[in-house]
Amino acid sequence: MRGRRRPADGRADFTAFTQRLFGHLHRVDQQRWGQVYLQGLLATPGKKTLRRMAEAVTSSPTASQSLQQFVNASPWDWDVTRSELVRWTGERLTVRAWTLAPTVLPKRGAHSVGVHRRFVREQGRIVNCQLGLALFLSGEEGQVPVDWRLHLPEQWVGDAEARRRARIPEETRQQALWAQALDLVDGLAAQPGLVRAPVVADLTGVTDVRPLIERPHGRGHGFVLAVSGQLPLAPAPEPYIGRAQHEPLPPLSARQLLLRDGIRHPDVAVTVGPDGRPRRIQVISSPAEIPGLRPGHGRVPSVGRVFAEWDPVRKLPRRIWLTNLPERRMADLLALASLHARTLTTVSALGEHGGLLDFEGRSFPGWHRHMTLVSAAHAYGLLSRPVLHHRPEREAA
Repeated sequence: MRGRRRPADGRADFTAFTQRLFGHLHRVDQQRWGQVYLQGLLATPGKKTLRRMAEAVTSSPTASQSLQQFVNASPWDWDVTRSELVRWTGERLTVRAWTLAPTVLPKRGAHSVGVHRRFVREQGRIVNCQLGLALFLSGEEGQVPVDWRLHLPEQWVGDAEARRRARIPEETRQQALWAQALDLVDGLAAQPGLVRAPVVADLTGVTDVRPLIERPHGRGHGFVLAVSGQLPLAPAPEPYIGRAQHEPLPPLSARQLLLRDGIRHPDVAVTVGPDGRPRRIQVISSPAEIPGLRPGHGRVPSVGRVFAEWDPVRKLPRRIWLTNLPERRMADLLALASLHARTLTTVSALGEHGGLLDFEGRSFPGWHRHMTLVSAAHAYGLLSRPVLHHRPEREAA
């Protein structure tokens, strides 16, 4: 689904977009309020409460209650809307990678679904929050979140009363974050007509990345994953490619492997920073064995590459990445890794300007629907002209 960005024609384009996302809804009023919700996210400056969104795009005195009903209680399937968003985005965005990004949503109190206290490495402190995990389609034009998971600690999935209040589905169970990440990747891979792209992520601060190395590799997903410097990695055997049987070599840490066997690429690799500007950096890389688990076939190790930006002052590698795409040029691998930082910049912008943090999120369905709508509004704002700030719901009650 590699596509071209097509010009929009204002109101008609926005209407076509919302009809595509909400056309599966049987009731016309549901489709209408979905359109109003998206328009409110796009048109409302500052904090995007339901009241302020309603006031920005409609004169109906009961619009905020209708929006509340639409996002929290109206029985619509967010998975269907997300699938349409994947297809719409894929037609307009040249997808270079699927990027995963954990998203911390600070909360007050203990009533928002999934809220818990956890140490957030980037903030250096314990935060009362929800923890979401987003999967983005990422390209040069930007990044669009197309699917989400909400981390549910044991105190939420194991408490029948908490589940009832938050309307957590009976089939929803506690999952490790790495398992949720795999669910997201497998779900996107199952989308019909979508061309696979490498998975790019740094989840070292929230989960064990070893299953994210073994299982995607065994299922044929290419990846570029940030890893801990202490991750045990076996050096690649000689010859690096084409040797079916070999005795396993004793593992080293990822950092030790780079320092012992790494090849320097000084001032030749061009990558893209979080601001989108190219820059030259020094890089160190080494072949490494990639462990894999293929369903029904057991372990299927093969050769990959570990690499990092080189700090010429401290003479140490910086953030370390592991990939099972050793045939890619180093500049291409660095460009893929750089998409991670750009995705985090998008998450921050969605929190500050896109309404990501402006929803109370007490119920499980409400949280997923709001995240779906924020994602859709961001996609439209990125890949189409801004929606006209008209008031289409004057007659709605």
